[in-house]
Amino acid sequence: MNIEQLTRQVQHNCDISDALHAGIYSVCGLALRLRDLYKWHQGLHPWEEHAADAVLAWIGQREELWESLADQPYQEITIDERSFEPFDSQAINALLTPQGYFYGSGYAHSLKPTFFLARIKLCQNIDGRTVWRLGRELARDLLTLPAFTQDDQVVLRTAAARMFLWDQIDYLPNSGRAALAYALAACCHLPVCDKNGIRRHLDTILNIQQTTYIRHELSELDEAVFERATWRQMLADFPHTAVELLIRTLKDVLADTGPQGPLPYYCARRDKAGIGFYMAFSGGLVPLLFGELKSGFEAFIKSDNWSEIEQAAKVVHNKASTYTREVMDLYSSGRQKQDLSWSQTAIEETLYQRGVPRRNSQQ
Repeated sequence: MNIEQLTRQVQHNCDISDALHAGIYSVCGLALRLRDLYKWHQGLHPWEEHAADAVLAWIGQREELWESLADQPYQEITIDERSFEPFDSQAINALLTPQGYFYGSGYAHSLKPTFFLARIKLCQNIDGRTVWRLGRELARDLLTLPAFTQDDQVVLRTAAARMFLWDQIDYLPNSGRAALAYALAACCHLPVCDKNGIRRHLDTILNIQQTTYIRHELSELDEAVFERATWRQMLADFPHTAVELLIRTLKDVLADTGPQGPLPYYCARRDKAGIGFYMAFSGGLVPLLFGELKSGFEAFIKSDNWSEIEQAAKVVHNKASTYTREVMDLYSSGRQKQDLSWSQTAIEETLYQRGVPRRNSQQ
């Protein structure tokens, strides 16, 4: 197997995906993703920064590359004279994993195709599921995705997770600072959210967050409220909309608060750092729709009573289950009417009725 040739093939498809789908991001969102991609290309630590003119020159070269690839189809993956469709990850990995490599392919937000190639660090069995922990990435696209499921297995991209975590901390809004400080004190004995201290302890924090990422994906595989086929069809029917953002949030919350999810897992182990980091990074629609988590966490901090956060997780899981069924019913009604625009409007109205402001949901 020629790993250099394989890397070029995978990177070529990564570049085509970025060329075709960079427009799904806001200007700010694209800039952040390009920043991470630049750091990966240059082999930088997450906290390292190069001069702005060097980064801008690289971005200019990337845009020229994208323009040259805009009309090209995805390339088949050829290994030892055998060719595979680029999304046939199962067949490709049957050849790669015995050699110590893992190939990732699938669809991310707004159904953007995503690909990568990485070295395998460890393969585990957790709760009866196969969990891959990956190391150095040889090829990747714009997505700094920490973990995902593929072929009913959990995949942790350690290098991407490290960069993702640093960005989460670096761009954390004020609303998450108290929870972050609580978590840092619990796991690292850091008195303040100091960047130098966080940098020294980043691997310790990452070890905790890896558990969150893995438990989330394991729980999502077992989550049965939001029918997986319906969820995927809704993603295809409502890309780039508030509906997509909502159903992704519901799917995530159901997984996080479900019996196998990270919140019950940390509660059972009385892991204060795990709970703190989870709450620090819990943003987007979650605090708007499920404020019980924040109030439960605040009560827990004051009382040190684990039942506060345990009960909050149960309440939120039930609430998310009810909301999910409502959304699925509205979607089903729209399909029966043969009017998906009716479904979109009706589902979006449920958001606004719950206090979510009307805004552009593009990430």
